[in-house]
Amino acid sequence: MLSNKVLAKQQDISSSSSSSSDMEGMKLMLHLLLPLCVHWIAEEMTVSVLVDVITNALCPGDSTCTEAIYLNGLQQTVVGIFKMVVLPLLGQLADEYGRKPMLLLTISTSIFPFAILACNQSTGFVYAYYVLRTISYILSQGSIFCIAVAYAADVVEENKRAAAFSWITGLCSASHVLGNLLALFLPEKYIFPVSIALLILSPIYIQLFLVETVKRAPNGDQDSACLAKTIKIIQKRYKSMKDAATIVMSSPTLRGISLVSFFYELGMSGITYVLMYYLKAAFGFDKNQFSEILMLVGIGSIVSQMLVLPLINPLVGEKVILCIGLLASIAYALFNGLAWAAWVPFMSATFKVVVVLVRPATYAIISRASSSKNQYKAYDRGHSIDMYVRLFVKGKAQGFVAGVESIASLLSPLVMSPLTSWFLSSSAPFNCKGFSIVCASVCMMISLCYACLLKPGVPSSCDSEDDIEAPLLSES
Repeated sequence: MLSNKVLAKQQDISSSSSSSSDMEGMKLMLHLLLPLCVHWIAEEMTVSVLVDVITNALCPGDSTCTEAIYLNGLQQTVVGIFKMVVLPLLGQLADEYGRKPMLLLTISTSIFPFAILACNQSTGFVYAYYVLRTISYILSQGSIFCIAVAYAADVVEENKRAAAFSWITGLCSASHVLGNLLALFLPEKYIFPVSIALLILSPIYIQLFLVETVKRAPNGDQDSACLAKTIKIIQKRYKSMKDAATIVMSSPTLRGISLVSFFYELGMSGITYVLMYYLKAAFGFDKNQFSEILMLVGIGSIVSQMLVLPLINPLVGEKVILCIGLLASIAYALFNGLAWAAWVPFMSATFKVVVVLVRPATYAIISRASSSKNQYKAYDRGHSIDMYVRLFVKGKAQGFVAGVESIASLLSPLVMSPLTSWFLSSSAPFNCKGFSIVCASVCMMISLCYACLLKPGVPSSCDSEDDIEAPLLSES
């Protein structure tokens, strides 16, 4: 009887300790999510008005601006090249110097390009904006999300990290909706000042309230030169990609999903960077129409990812969801490229609500395929298969696919920018202003063909060996 009371008391103490830890973790996450939400709202509210500002500055009196299309393509290519080095470097610096200083650095970079446009929107200032925005994208695009996820992993218990990561992605989508809502109702002259105020508020809040989670190493361990650190990062990146290529090439499913991702990103990234300029040239869209389309996509994306996907995934599986998403991407591209009236882009935006399911379905297939027994053997020959190796192999496979997508996003502007400019000009060989977007749909068709050939549920021949490990593998 006494032992039962002692045991019950210990359980109460443990439960109280766990509850206190959860509350502390939620408090720390709140101080992370609030400034991130404000930052994302501030950036998103400028998206719809930038097309008008840049077109008016570079091509005054003309709804078609070839120069802006080329500048956007050049920016995308430069950012993609430098991100391959800068993103892992920032990740390592966040591990060594802390999450907080890296968040402050990456979030603060967005202030300066928009401050330029708030001061003056003439041609010279727009060029200055492109230079500063390119630098900002190199430092912040993707890295803010990665550092935020690392911070969440520091403060949230392991069994609750998936929920914490979903909060970050869900809040990002919600912030985009709020940003576009603000852009829709705010007069154009107030958009940049309000955006700058919010962008300044975010790093101030982080500096005042965000708690650092990384204990810095002694100064002697941090004296290596920046150049040497960068070279080390490149060497590690090369070795990492080499290991990942070994893992991916050993699996037909991972090879297939890499091709799916490459052709999908090749087409979709090209569409994303030219679509607004095409809609302005073809139908005279302004910030209100752009905001309405972006809001429609944002609200639908939240519903499809957070409600629809969890319901249909157990019923049909990742491959069917992937194929449906790719079919929707083809329809999205064709309706936009062949749009015959101003309402057609709004209708095509409804397909984008389904297109957003492509990425989570892709990652799910990668995770399932890289859980295959022969994937562990490809990397960990002669060793026991433990949880560390499982996670390591999955990370390598996902990193390789992300690298493939980066290469595709580098290549797409080389074709899409000149093709879009040509067919928007008076020298086009025939009247189809959205011909470049129609061509991009061919990439999605190729991606769909590869997706139909995937067999994510079929184990490879190596998986039938060493049956003694089967129970362990089935638990993953």
